[in-house]
Amino acid sequence: MLIVGLGNPGPKYEKTRHNIGFMVVDELVKRLDAQKLSSSSFNGELFKFSNHYLLKPLTFMNLSGISIAAVKKFYKIEEVVVIHDDLDLPFGTLRFKKGGGHGGHNGLKSTDENISKEYIRVRMGIGKPEHKGEVSSYVLSDFNKDEQEHLTKWVSLACEAVESLLEHSLEDVSAKYTIKKFQLK
Repeated sequence: MLIVGLGNPGPKYEKTRHNIGFMVVDELVKRLDAQKLSSSSFNGELFKFSNHYLLKPLTFMNLSGISIAAVKKFYKIEEVVVIHDDLDLPFGTLRFKKGGGHGGHNGLKSTDENISKEYIRVRMGIGKPEHKGEVSSYVLSDFNKDEQEHLTKWVSLACEAVESLLEHSLEDVSAKYTIKKFQLK
């Protein structure tokens, strides 16, 4: 299985809403004691544990699919899991699905174009900005103070869910780990 966290490289984006996928992969690397692989030809940071791989594409969000496709093809991986931020879900939501549309998310759009739509999505709700014209600045801004207080717990739960996907069906993981509404206080 290839587990991908979507995000943008560099310290400027490290703690932004758009980088929640990177945050989950970083935590999984620690938890699973994954070993870093040489990955210059994959345009990403690639790690391995057991017979599974963790990837943080370093192509910037809009070209994530290029990195994912390169790793998938080279290692002949069938099953892909993509962890990403989702504007259509309230902050702290955790949902799972296979396939579907990209909903305007450029990282998913790139992934769809490069490997097809048939991959598992770990959807992490980040909420919406007040005005539609603020989407770009919203996803590229840091989580607010209230959200930051719950970030560690939420990322940890997402990690548990992804680890569970290694041994259980999507339906079982979804039934156990779906969070429909997260209480900030």
